[in-house]
Amino acid sequence: MEPQTQSITFNSQNLEAQADQVAAAQAKEQTGQTAGTPPAKSTVKNAQKNAARSTQMHLQIAELRDNLAVLKNGGIRAVLKTSSVNVHLKSEDEQNAIIYSYQNFLNTLEFPIQIVVRSKKLDLDDYIDKLKGIAEKQTNPLLKDQTVDYVDYIQRLIEYADIMQKDFYVIVPFDPPRAKKVSFIQKFIEHMSPKDSLAQLRQRHQEFETLRKGMSQRMNIVKSGLENCGLKVDQLTTEELITLFYECYNPRTSRIQKFKKSDDLDVVRDPDLYTAKQIEEDQ
Repeated sequence: MEPQTQSITFNSQNLEAQADQVAAAQAKEQTGQTAGTPPAKSTVKNAQKNAARSTQMHLQIAELRDNLAVLKNGGIRAVLKTSSVNVHLKSEDEQNAIIYSYQNFLNTLEFPIQIVVRSKKLDLDDYIDKLKGIAEKQTNPLLKDQTVDYVDYIQRLIEYADIMQKDFYVIVPFDPPRAKKVSFIQKFIEHMSPKDSLAQLRQRHQEFETLRKGMSQRMNIVKSGLENCGLKVDQLTTEELITLFYECYNPRTSRIQKFKKSDDLDVVRDPDLYTAKQIEEDQ
């Protein structure tokens, strides 16, 4: 079976703006807002809450657990972050070696993969905070002034230059047999009723361990193939997956309100299902 690869260039700057427009339109429609008539505060608040829950229901991700994304259909996805290499700066022999290694990597694949290139604004907030801390502790007045000036220069450069950063990911899938045998009618029903159910949650948990073993084998194949190309490959942890999706769906908010690490990093999308999950685990 020939492997299938899918390459996507992902730019998340306009996602939140589009989501705001959709939420505003839904709130206006539900409250029957007319020109010159301000909507009731409680009604708008409830409409925005319902719009947010509706957006979450239409996401294909059901849970984030054990460094994997679990989909509603029971499939799991591993996200591998890779380094990059500038082939044009290599010699001809090095270029041929990289191309040959990548060709061998593709030939070893017996399953589809997805290659994602994500563009985002360069975030140097942690670096700037570190420099500010160094400046405050600096006892030499000249060095302190130079550090403060350098911090101001970096902040102005980021503000006006609009520097972008690219991250590279490889998505490795593993689906249960039932996910591959979905009829058109079933897809239509799932589209009309996207809300998850307790029965689906139980079925996913029963299949998870088996799928995770198969995923481990696939990840080893992908990792070894890419490392032979001279790339560094790391699997995203649960915390890193949460941060990734949080930044993708909230590009503006995430720059102001950083993700805070939680003690429990196994995330279930639906609060009602999370309660059911806790009951099952206690039993």
